[in-house]
Amino acid sequence: MKPKPVSAPPGASENVIVFTVGGFSFAISASAVSEIRSLEGLQIFSPGPECQCPEKVGFTMHRKGALYFVVDAARHFGLPASRPGRVMILRLAATAVLVDTADRMAAISVLHALPLAFNGDERRWYRGLAMFGDDVVPVVNHQCFLTGSELAMVRPAAMYAKGFSVV
Repeated sequence: MKPKPVSAPPGASENVIVFTVGGFSFAISASAVSEIRSLEGLQIFSPGPECQCPEKVGFTMHRKGALYFVVDAARHFGLPASRPGRVMILRLAATAVLVDTADRMAAISVLHALPLAFNGDERRWYRGLAMFGDDVVPVVNHQCFLTGSELAMVRPAAMYAKGFSVV
């Protein structure tokens, strides 16, 4: 069964940021990202052995008075270790994401449904697929990087270790 594209109303489009991790391209809604920065200011997150914190959170960063938990996108997506060069700070979340590059902005007008072969974590990770020329790129669900239960684990560990209030 071939999935049908989810079309926006005529003339509608969504701006996305195309980024790479480990040689793979992804897209994320531009409205979900508040800022893209260099790696400057990252601090190692070491919550201690008693914390059941997800290993994909390796750093924290402070920005405009808020503490962000920095997720390594390669670990999150189960890809080989990469060489991150940028941090995408997500809007309205205590989450930032390490990516190799933030390549460009683009507009999409059609978001294709995920094929049935995407049957595991990918169903939470991706909102759908977009076409950029001949390339098919997954469009990331920005809420997938740290779930509410994962945030509930890392927040107390950060508050205990650093004495900061978090977003």
